[in-house]
Amino acid sequence: MGLRHAVITSVDRDDLPDYGASGFVGVIRQIRRQAPNCKVEVLTPDFRGAEMPLAKVIAERPDVFNHNVEVVPRLYPIARRGSTWERSTRVLRNAKELAGDEVVTKSGLMVGLGESFEEMVDALGQLRDNHVQVLTVGQYLRPTERHLPIVRYWHPDEFVALERAAYELGFEHVAAGPLVRSSYHADRHVPQGRPGTGPLATG
Repeated sequence: MGLRHAVITSVDRDDLPDYGASGFVGVIRQIRRQAPNCKVEVLTPDFRGAEMPLAKVIAERPDVFNHNVEVVPRLYPIARRGSTWERSTRVLRNAKELAGDEVVTKSGLMVGLGESFEEMVDALGQLRDNHVQVLTVGQYLRPTERHLPIVRYWHPDEFVALERAAYELGFEHVAAGPLVRSSYHADRHVPQGRPGTGPLATG
């Protein structure tokens, strides 16, 4: 397929002892073996906060470790029932502490569920405090009537202001816009010349 950047993700595997970490490990190893110039990004669940599954994935040294916090802390009980903001941010912090400079850390949020601009900036500050380097922010779009309703659509200018605020907080790369999603231009989030990677190109 000639891929230069692969994003690996999964549904939650709370039914497995390692919460699915071995699946990520197997795919990373196969990509390294069959496409050694392909950069690898993993988008993982929070492994219920367990350190062993996270350590297994980080030991494979993906180029990018991504775990999306999705919403501001206040909305977690509504939008991310079964998880907590503290657990999600701890996963990101632990990933960076385990990998150091060898792995880029990344997270993403949605807007449109009732959060304020100030809440978003505060959430971004907390992500930076937990060593997150790359950020994506997009507009929430309601998949079905059974999902949470859209409270409001953010204006494109608000995304620009949020992107500016994120860079001021120290993020290394930010993608913010109505149609931005977690894997939006994912290949651009890894600096050229990182160990084990090839030239930047869209996969």
